[in-house]
Amino acid sequence: MSNIWDVIWTFFWIFAFVAYLMILFSIIGDLFRDHKLNGWWKALWVIFLIWVPFVTALVYLIARGRGMAERTIEAQKRAQQAAESYIKEVAGSSTADEIAKAKALLDSGAITADEFAALKAKALV
Repeated sequence: MSNIWDVIWTFFWIFAFVAYLMILFSIIGDLFRDHKLNGWWKALWVIFLIWVPFVTALVYLIARGRGMAERTIEAQKRAQQAAESYIKEVAGSSTADEIAKAKALLDSGAITADEFAALKAKALV
């Protein structure tokens, strides 16, 4: 019966260690994401994270937790906007946009009616 408790205890410590590593990497990522914090302060936080890891992590989360959340949300918004702009750029224009561009070229006299018809057919396919 004690073997099962040893296994449960081992799983608990593995979970706690992985959770600590996730918090540690979140803190380090936040330190380098924060542009308002001076480089010396960043170095000081990292030194304390190495020498007094648990206390420093708790102090950091308590003292800078709100700003940490705000910076994370802002980074996610920037990433979402970048992804959306990339998708719009790669996807190109819609069929209606292609036909409107071709019509503008026809109206300006840059292309003939036959070329317009060919561009329109190409856009519709």
